Amino acid sequence: MIDRQEIINKLRESSDIKNTMIVACVEDIEKAANMMVKTVQNGNKILWCGNGGSAADAQHMAAELMGGLVSHDRPAIQSIALTTDTSFITAWANDTNYESIFSRQIEGLGKTGDVLIAISTSGNSKNVIKAVDTCKEKGIIVIVLTGKTGGVLKDMGDVTISIPSNDTQRIQEGHLLAEHILCELVEKSVIG
Repeated sequence: MIDRQEIINKLRESSDIKNTMIVACVEDIEKAANMMVKTVQNGNKILWCGNGGSAADAQHMAAELMGGLVSHDRPAIQSIALTTDTSFITAWANDTNYESIFSRQIEGLGKTGDVLIAISTSGNSKNVIKAVDTCKEKGIIVIVLTGKTGGVLKDMGDVTISIPSNDTQRIQEGHLLAEHILCELVEKSVIG
């Protein structure tokens, strides 16, 4: 039988981390939102990448910006999840390596003034790190979302949103909240 207290404890745990985010993350979320808004106003695009649950976030958020989070009556916002082209990803990983699946796409799709949202709960995903390196070479702005320690990615972004937790599930929940806030603010800027 399931222990109800365990459910309550998990809900409190998640809530506590979100409350801690008010102090730990607001400034970085604000900076990231301003970068994204400027990018969209300048006619550039927002790229997203990550692995596993972070790949799902990338796809989810790219869809929110393209289609509409609150409003479907506004112009589409250029937003691409680099996790969705399975033909490219599987061919490239098979023929070369998995570490460059995102960086190769950035070579072809990214341009100066774009933004990459690089999502990694550990901050140590090699393919995300390589994507960030490629962005630096191309003059693409980088927003990193990671966990408490930040891993290798911690100091690689133009701004880093570090969720104050070491628990993967809680980090992912914090990422989702931060990502939704970012998308809502970008959409609001387009609606005016």
